[in-house]
Amino acid sequence: MQVETILQSKGHTVFTVEAGAPLSEAVRILNSKKIGAVVVVDAKGKVAGILSERDVVRHLEKDPVAVLAGPVRNVMTSKVITCTSASSVSDLMETMTRHRIRHIPIVEAGKLTGIVSIGDVVKRKIEEAEQEALALKEYIAS
Repeated sequence: MQVETILQSKGHTVFTVEAGAPLSEAVRILNSKKIGAVVVVDAKGKVAGILSERDVVRHLEKDPVAVLAGPVRNVMTSKVITCTSASSVSDLMETMTRHRIRHIPIVEAGKLTGIVSIGDVVKRKIEEAEQEALALKEYIAS
């Protein structure tokens, strides 16, 4: 199964924030959209980083007021691991596990086209297992 299969069911919507935006704006997006990460983009819309709930929590310990007023670029993860829609879900799961990350932006020819979370992967794998179980039951019953 390819990442595109997940994107077809969940959609290609990606919430982004500019690197220079205040962290408080990114936190509002995370909270209002009930998501665990936003992709950070530069002025041209290219992926510049990713900001997860973990990034926020890790930095808030220092000086919460100053951190929230500061720019996203001070808190984001700038070494972003991405994949394409043609990547296999197995490779995606291995990458998420190896790097201990929960969100991977999908980039095609330098353009952000989606994002996949570990929750999206688990949901799809459960659906796949249920379909296989049903097919086996039908096969055995026939």
